[in-house]
Amino acid sequence: MTTEAKAPSRTMGFTTLFLIELWERFGYYGMTAVVVLFMVQKLGYTDDRANLTFGAFAALAYTVPAIGGWIGDKLLGSRRTMVLGALILALGYIGLAIPNHPGLLFPALGLVAVGGGVFKANPANMISKLYEGDSAKIDSAFTMYYMAVNIGATASQLATPLIAIKFGWHMAFAVCAAGLVVGLLNYFAMRRYLRHVGSEPDFQPLVVKRLVLVLIGLAIGVVLVTFIIQNLMVARGTVILGFVAMLAIFWVMMERGSERERKGLIAVLILTGLGMLFFIFYQQMSTSLTLFSLRNVDLNFFGYHVPAGQVQALNPIWIFILSPGLAWLYTRLGKGKGGDFHISTKFAMGFAVLSLGFFIYGLSGRFAVEGKVSFWWMITGYGFQSLGELLISGLGLAVIARYVGPSLRGFIMGVWFLATGISQYLGSYVATYASVPESVTSPVQSLPLYTNLFTKLGMVAVVGTVIAAAVIPTMKRLSAVSEGPWEETA
Repeated sequence: MTTEAKAPSRTMGFTTLFLIELWERFGYYGMTAVVVLFMVQKLGYTDDRANLTFGAFAALAYTVPAIGGWIGDKLLGSRRTMVLGALILALGYIGLAIPNHPGLLFPALGLVAVGGGVFKANPANMISKLYEGDSAKIDSAFTMYYMAVNIGATASQLATPLIAIKFGWHMAFAVCAAGLVVGLLNYFAMRRYLRHVGSEPDFQPLVVKRLVLVLIGLAIGVVLVTFIIQNLMVARGTVILGFVAMLAIFWVMMERGSERERKGLIAVLILTGLGMLFFIFYQQMSTSLTLFSLRNVDLNFFGYHVPAGQVQALNPIWIFILSPGLAWLYTRLGKGKGGDFHISTKFAMGFAVLSLGFFIYGLSGRFAVEGKVSFWWMITGYGFQSLGELLISGLGLAVIARYVGPSLRGFIMGVWFLATGISQYLGSYVATYASVPESVTSPVQSLPLYTNLFTKLGMVAVVGTVIAAAVIPTMKRLSAVSEGPWEETA
């Protein structure tokens, strides 16, 4: 009765999750690399409409994980829910890939938002279970996991803009769908390495009635998301409602939780606020920075004309370069006498380097030639922006793994993504301050619209640095109470 099968390798379990996340992000970032340009160049949308449509989509894509995490924790299991989300995502990309049907844009984006949301919280939740109680390994694992995001993003952001130019927009979206299919095949080939990891329903027979109810609920969700994305005023109201709901969730959980859970939730709330500020900057990559690249960057680089959508690939390339070194540094510091930097210190450092990135974008305008800046300014700015991202967003999931108990972790990871979604919409709204009027066609005229916005964002990042530094002592006190292994609850 005491004989147990040998537990699968933790490294192979991590690799299985690493790979399905890689292919899921391949699809998502391949789509985001071209969809704003598709709306502006193919469908004739104004900058405002394209930015806010994308912002509404991104907000909802990051909001649904609050539900996806709950489905994974309580109804279907993390493993099953992850697969279901990937299937819905593939359907969404197939919808975008159908040519000459612009009316499919919104339903397809609705499928992608719901599918991504259902998928997103569950792999991260399983990684936290793989490394339960090992703070240094959790930070290192999530940093490497974040690299999977960026390997997938690099490949697709380099591929889809070129495919869109050579073979058409819809072929670019078809490649995103193919990425999800590859990811699913790979997962089924390796799923045995995760047989010991998951939420409680994963270890029980599938309840068909629950699955049917979940599918009905998700179908209704797709219809609602499609309606919201199409109606920008409704989208704005939904974002406000989501923000209120997020605060209410934290308040209810803190009221019901133990002293230790309460301290952990306060820590997560503080860092979630800082994370929301960060994602306003992050959203500029798909909106203002992409359109800046289209209109005001000299994209001839050593004889190669860089498609504007490919410029976003600088972000995952930099993160791919920087991630292993940071993961090594966290592990090494964790073994030393002084220990690793506190996670709130990493947030402060992240905002400091993020501000440098946006000041670089703003400064580039002073060296423009006929309204065009050198591609080297983008390379440098993205380098600082990406390092800031690793220090802030790459550790966002580790915050929850560290401060929240297993019984709440999947749901709170969903709340983290809800906060991310709200700030993605805010970031798209901020990008509209650099919207170029249709009457403006000269790079000389559009340049100051962008550089003024980027300089102001650099100043906001400095404020973020000050706030993050100010809360370090409070965060250390909360950490002393809330960190350490958690007992699983029945």
